[in-house]
Amino acid sequence: MTDPATPDSATIGPATSKPADVARLDPIRRHGVDPDRLAAFLAAEQQAYRQAHPRSADLASRSSEHWHGGVPLHWMSDWGLPFPLFLKEATGSCLTCVDGHQHADFCLGDTGAMFGHAPEPVRRAVAHQIARGATAMLPSALVPEVGRLLAERFGLPVWQATLTASDANRAVIRWARALTGRSDILIFNGAYHGAVDDVHVRLADGVPVQRAGLVGQVYDMRAHTRVVEFNDIAALEAALADGGVALVLAEPVMTNIGMVLPDEGYHAALRRLTRAAGTLLAIDETHTLSAGPGGYARAHALEPDFLVVGKAIGGGVPAAVYGVTAAVSQGMARVRAEAPGYSGIGTTLSANALAMAAMRAMFEEVMTADAYRHMIATASDLAGRLRAIIADRRLPWCVTAAGARVEFMLAPEPPRTGGAAARIGSAEIEGALRLALINRGVVVTPFHNMLLAAPTTGPEEVDRLCAGLEAALDAIVAA
Repeated sequence: MTDPATPDSATIGPATSKPADVARLDPIRRHGVDPDRLAAFLAAEQQAYRQAHPRSADLASRSSEHWHGGVPLHWMSDWGLPFPLFLKEATGSCLTCVDGHQHADFCLGDTGAMFGHAPEPVRRAVAHQIARGATAMLPSALVPEVGRLLAERFGLPVWQATLTASDANRAVIRWARALTGRSDILIFNGAYHGAVDDVHVRLADGVPVQRAGLVGQVYDMRAHTRVVEFNDIAALEAALADGGVALVLAEPVMTNIGMVLPDEGYHAALRRLTRAAGTLLAIDETHTLSAGPGGYARAHALEPDFLVVGKAIGGGVPAAVYGVTAAVSQGMARVRAEAPGYSGIGTTLSANALAMAAMRAMFEEVMTADAYRHMIATASDLAGRLRAIIADRRLPWCVTAAGARVEFMLAPEPPRTGGAAARIGSAEIEGALRLALINRGVVVTPFHNMLLAAPTTGPEEVDRLCAGLEAALDAIVAA
């Protein structure tokens, strides 16, 4: 899922002609938005949402009797809506809610449906496989073919399957510690690697802290997790210098704290420094699969020891994989031989036959070069239109993009670190825009303004998004 940005009124200059000290005291106006107009707009949009979604309201009320917070996963209530939007069906790039409203979907399940909802090849494959059994804790006949497709697409020779990218990241961390004999891992401030205990460490004023909001955490994760800012080569080198880090776990582009792109040469430095320190490198491509058919790592010739890919590769069926180099695979075999017994890695449903069928269909028929060309061209067009909308209204905002992924950010320039990205948002503005877009038939990602273009995203969806955003901005932008 995603992290909400934390506003910090001291990081960006004023958006109006007011003195800087006044603008800093007004965190809404510094983003070019009038606070009074925003408040009135939000109240009207909330009322419009309630009136338009009586069936969702009823389901929300009934669900609250037996589901914590009224939803089966608490994230589902984190959209900032008066009550959750309940889904009737989703196909391609269109969501239909239970009240019958159709929405152009640019959230796409926060990447899980990046290639569109219910792609026909996956529907066929799943229907065929489910009639023949979904899971048996045995390799299906599709396993050799799926392994070949993974190796060809992503460039690593050996693979393992899990249900989620969180599971894959847990496994990678465990293997790296076993292979190196070291206990520590290193992550980047603001990164997201799923529901993995080890990665929920952040920097606060340069000091590692456990991420706010963690529930039931009973040990201090800072004991074995180091954290530095993305793009800070000196901090990375210093953190690796004592030879105690088993693994650096990195998104190639930070995507969950807002989009943070790597500086020129940063990945080359990351690989050079990890090798010099005897530290293994894992690239988590779960979100950056949007960069191209082989992900960001293949597109930019990165050389990770581990590669994690999840969410989208099952076309909606829970599935994830992690790939390893031949040397890492040999080390894994050695570890298993030296310490036979229960490894603690993997779950019973991992690599089930249903997931294998879905992945083969995705790699062969959905995640094609033609699909990527359409996705990236659509995203590029969308990014250009967003920049024009922002410029026309003289807003101190910017647009970032990575392949089929686009984001508009409430800052004059793209942030270079997770810490900087966390300080530039406005929950009030972004929440109002998200609600307004839903009221106008468009769904974007919760918490921050990430947009995905699917193979099924057409110009009409882009037009609807841009028109909805223009209407909302014109209602709230400061005169």
